[in-house]
Amino acid sequence: MGIARRVCALLLTAAALLGVVRLVVPATAGPDGEPPGVARQLAFLRAALDDGAGEDAQALFPEGWFFAHALYGLARVELGLRKPAGRRAGELREARWALARLESPAGTAPFDPGLTPAYGIFWQGWTNWLRGGVLALQPADRRDPAEAARFTGASAAIGAAFDASGTPYLAAYPGQAWPVDSTVAVASLRLHDALLPAAPSTEAPPGAPPRFAGTVARWLDGVRQRLDPRTGLLPHRVDPATGAPAEVARATSQSVIQRFLVDVDPTFARAQYLTFRERFVASPLGLGPAVREYPDGTAGPGDVDSGPLLFGVSLSATVVTLGAAQSQGDAALADALASYGDLVGLPVDTLATRRYAFGVLPVGDAFLAWSKTARPWVADQPDPPPATVRWWWRLPLLAALLLVGALGWLPELIRSSARAARRRGRPGGPGDPVAGDPRGPVAGGPGGPVAGGPGGPVAGGSRGPVAAGGVGPLP
Repeated sequence: MGIARRVCALLLTAAALLGVVRLVVPATAGPDGEPPGVARQLAFLRAALDDGAGEDAQALFPEGWFFAHALYGLARVELGLRKPAGRRAGELREARWALARLESPAGTAPFDPGLTPAYGIFWQGWTNWLRGGVLALQPADRRDPAEAARFTGASAAIGAAFDASGTPYLAAYPGQAWPVDSTVAVASLRLHDALLPAAPSTEAPPGAPPRFAGTVARWLDGVRQRLDPRTGLLPHRVDPATGAPAEVARATSQSVIQRFLVDVDPTFARAQYLTFRERFVASPLGLGPAVREYPDGTAGPGDVDSGPLLFGVSLSATVVTLGAAQSQGDAALADALASYGDLVGLPVDTLATRRYAFGVLPVGDAFLAWSKTARPWVADQPDPPPATVRWWWRLPLLAALLLVGALGWLPELIRSSARAARRRGRPGGPGDPVAGDPRGPVAGGPGGPVAGGPGGPVAGGSRGPVAAGGVGPLP
């Protein structure tokens, strides 16, 4: 085997073994632990954002810049909430940096200030959720008063917009509404009531309901009246005037809805999650869990949100579903999605950073880091639902990796077998004729008659049995 071929075989085997490790080593840490590699992933993402990754993401889809910064800030909050209060300064600083970016002219530029609420419900909902996260990192008795006031003021504007609307789904852009955006905004109202149960300047009377409890209850009633009739889930897109479903439920929005709905109404969220999991989670070719963009039995095209669809699967929805599963206590599905992602996502590690897909798409790292750190912020962690991912789901992938690892050595094994076969068939072995002897077996050799032996002709004789042997005629 030549040196070049041997090196290629070794590299192929090493890659297969690395894939095995990534597939079997835990890639998540549940709602309380710090997921492996996420802190280094955020270090890479921050440097990428400083180098213009937000602008690159904006060229891919309309909210690319916004999501790259918002999810970076939210993942920082998630990591900070896993630390003692006295060790959150770094995460608080980074979350505030991300929030300032969202509130800057660059952050509001793609959105319409004339909408109600200003800049649309997409910008308002996500920005307000991050505002709440910044406050959550601070001890309750030492929260920044100005930040608390901004959170309360923005929440009041969002609540007033819902209260005045005839539909539970407010516009994100002029004439366009997606239920997922309103879900995030309503979750931010629940977060406000959890962090600031009474307005800063007043004392609520004992036993008074949370400030936005009525708004949330009315929103849920409106949602239940406008579910997608084909799936029973919140639709992907709706009529902005009436909230009537305009497009079947799709995974790119459902995966986010399931992440936030648990903080709005845990009971309703569990029913929605189980339906979503049944209709959208699949195992294409039997090689691990993934998420279809459209519900089973329905086909459709990909777009800028879903990305290209392979076997109907959306990679972006698959990544975000990891976070939805973890928020719902579905550790079996979350762990499987994370391990599968670590296998196919091609992570590259250094001592200080981690990046997926060789760092080509930093906004993808933002979605993955945010998903791996998911947990409810308002509701208690739900009990695990019945598992649908079985323990043996890795076996087909492990078998494929072992086969890949052996492929580099297969040509050499074939050549070695052929050489061994030729050696076994070479003349000169026991029982084989002597090379060059036209008469066949060696006289007296194994398998040949002994010259002059009993019953054998005399060497050189021409008449048969040995004279006087008692069996042949006398001469």
